[in-house]
Amino acid sequence: MSLIAFGLNHRTAPVAIREQVAFPPERLDEALADLRASVGVEEAAILSTCNRTEIYCGGDRPPATEELVSWFSRYHDLEPANVAPYVYVHPDRDAVRQVMRVASGLDSLVLGEPQILGQLKGAYEAATAAGSVGGQLNRLFQQTFAAAKQVRTDTAIGASAVSVAYAAVSLARQFFDDLGHHTALLLGAGETNDLVARHLHEAGIGRVIVANRTVERARDVAHPVNGFAIGLDEVEAHLAEADLVVSATASEEPLITKAMAKRIVKKRRHRPVLMVDIAVPRDIDPAAGELDDIYLYAVDDLQAIIKEGLRSRQAAAMQAEEIIDARADHYMAWLRAQDAVGTIRTFREHTHQLQAEEFDRARRQIAAGRDPEAVLAEFGRRLTNKFIHTPTVAMNQAAQRGDEEIVRAARHLFDIPEDDAQ
Repeated sequence: MSLIAFGLNHRTAPVAIREQVAFPPERLDEALADLRASVGVEEAAILSTCNRTEIYCGGDRPPATEELVSWFSRYHDLEPANVAPYVYVHPDRDAVRQVMRVASGLDSLVLGEPQILGQLKGAYEAATAAGSVGGQLNRLFQQTFAAAKQVRTDTAIGASAVSVAYAAVSLARQFFDDLGHHTALLLGAGETNDLVARHLHEAGIGRVIVANRTVERARDVAHPVNGFAIGLDEVEAHLAEADLVVSATASEEPLITKAMAKRIVKKRRHRPVLMVDIAVPRDIDPAAGELDDIYLYAVDDLQAIIKEGLRSRQAAAMQAEEIIDARADHYMAWLRAQDAVGTIRTFREHTHQLQAEEFDRARRQIAAGRDPEAVLAEFGRRLTNKFIHTPTVAMNQAAQRGDEEIVRAARHLFDIPEDDAQ
């Protein structure tokens, strides 16, 4: 049995190529059926995200790279020559490691990001629903999910901040003892603050207010985290409620001036406010940070947190690779064992047939009046001779040829001690 991981990702292909080879979720079953029919693979699954498209194939016959490139290109109406330079192919153990590294976030754009595991689980479920997952891929995915869980549990791969949004939330968690008793005000409803809102929600923030020039967009960010939306013209009216302010708008002028900050400090009766200004140009007047009870951090201040987070994740990644190597070896041992299943089944059937033949012969002899004890003795002798005839002949012939490997294998198979084999 063999395994192939084939595809391209953010490291090997530009977005202009990646977007052309994406598989829409609603067409995965059709694509899997076409792949199996065209290339002849027995089992298959497709993972398609914004950063990668990978195909996992299992079966008795590994497809040639040219076959996969040809099908992949034809399915997406592309020329093979325009696709081939960007793809990679990982066979067998390397394929197992690839799937496990992807699931653990080791092959992601952001090292250790957890979203990819959910996407891989979705790919497995889609392939299962399409009937393209058999014993080989099922075992692979179960081992992969277990490996990803172990990496999360046993290493610090996801514990450190490696994005501006996550760094801002990490800073807030250090600043406040319990985020559940505090309110966050997010200025701007772009991608960064969308992530900030989600990270804060996961961290248990008490309340979230999202302010944006377009209130409808603010609602899009606020709704999933049970927050509420306001316009930017309402910011000062709500600023005194905020213990944490994270600003990330495209405004060309500061949205929070020093004078506004002074008024807020007075309204809050000197309760401290953490302000994190991610915007460039800045949304919060740097002079506001001179005020007592205003703790202002700009985007550059977060870089140290991010760099430290990357160092921490890189160290954790080395531990994760060891976990994945062990899991991959375990899976490959199981996969190699499957190659012997047919042989073992045939061997058992053959020996059962020999036993049945000799048993019928012995039963007929007893029915004919022969001494049962003599019949049983002959039954045992004949059955033993039949069992050992073929391997004995093979060992004799191997010894005559000087083929020590077969003789050693026989000693191992029949558990013959070295001393007894002399």
